[in-house]
Amino acid sequence: MTPHRAEDIATQALLWLCAQEDLFPVFLAATGADAADLRRSLQSESDLAVLLAALDFILMRDDTVIAASQAQGLPFDALARAQAILSGAGQMHWT
Repeated sequence: MTPHRAEDIATQALLWLCAQEDLFPVFLAATGADAADLRRSLQSESDLAVLLAALDFILMRDDTVIAASQAQGLPFDALARAQAILSGAGQMHWT
């Protein structure tokens, strides 16, 4: 998976999360942000942090992983792979 594809997956996951009436307020509360903060972050250089926060939130529960993956037509491990690539955890370390 390329970094560009990982970012696309994360963006779609965030959009899916924003559409979930029961989960979106919980996500905002967990991040300490409100909808205006989220909009500002997405319009600035810190959008990667928001995308990673959304992926981290979704990856906390199997049911959200399954729902978000199915909504995008992705294998269930795609969100975790995208999170690893965007966070740098997917890079090879030789030490």
